[in-house]
Amino acid sequence: MSISSALRTLLSTVALIAAATLHAQTTRLVVPYNAGGATDAYARQLADEMGKRGMPTIVENKPGASGMIAADYVARSKPDGLTLFIGSNSTLVNNPVLFTKMTYDPFKDFVPVSHFGYQPLMLIARADAPFNTIAEYVAYARAHPGKINRASVGAGSITNLCAALLDRAAGITTTHVPYTGDTPMVQAMLSNQVDVYMGSVTQAMPHIQSGKFRPLAVFDQVRLQQLPNVPTLKESGYDIDALAWFGFVAPAGTPQATIDRLNGTLNEILGNESFTARALQLGWIRRSGSAQEFGRFIQKEHDLWAPLIKELGLARSM
Repeated sequence: MSISSALRTLLSTVALIAAATLHAQTTRLVVPYNAGGATDAYARQLADEMGKRGMPTIVENKPGASGMIAADYVARSKPDGLTLFIGSNSTLVNNPVLFTKMTYDPFKDFVPVSHFGYQPLMLIARADAPFNTIAEYVAYARAHPGKINRASVGAGSITNLCAALLDRAAGITTTHVPYTGDTPMVQAMLSNQVDVYMGSVTQAMPHIQSGKFRPLAVFDQVRLQQLPNVPTLKESGYDIDALAWFGFVAPAGTPQATIDRLNGTLNEILGNESFTARALQLGWIRRSGSAQEFGRFIQKEHDLWAPLIKELGLARSM
């Protein structure tokens, strides 16, 4: 082998080693929904900001099974802080109560890293639906039991549970149709496969502006800044509010020093006013805090929603 050939081989080997090392040090944010949805969009903004702070980060989408595919994947990952799960009410609180067969335990297989935000939810109808308000929606559902097809991003999701809670409070019956994420759910609305869905302003706004979707009510204590004319559900006569909250968790066994480093980086990002403004444009309201605070929050949410799931007759039914 000539000296030049040997040099080329050596340089190629060094490049491969460098690429492998870089890839090995890349942080992965695992999203349990399809690409293009509200959570995916926010995760990509966070990944970009993490990269700017010396932490190369990519987003991996692993939708399906009410988030359990993604959760199980992260739970089985090496606890080195390089694989993080974007958990929510659904995957960290509701699933263990809803499903008989779980491949992960949120309290044993994960450690909290950081809360990062929430999205107020809205009940959104197709513009051609025969109701314009919550009162009309309830009246129509009472007159046509089971006829309204209602979409969500999974049986264990808050988008299903809060709508099911409205069904119970209003004494109505709707037909639940689950999807694997925001994008296919919105496409189902656009193709007239479903009549209403629970979702955030992120995916809905372009279609609200175009006149294809009609927001009926906000499931929060206050109206949305982006849609100040849409009443809260409480203003519509039902004292119900629900937030789609999200945060990072890591595989159990991840060193505390690693958790602290990740938490510090995320809180630095979340404290940036420019990032906060961009997050709001996507329909997100930021939340931050310590890993311990996020852990206590998850437990509090479990204590709130687990009894309700049982009351609704959904516990261990799937």
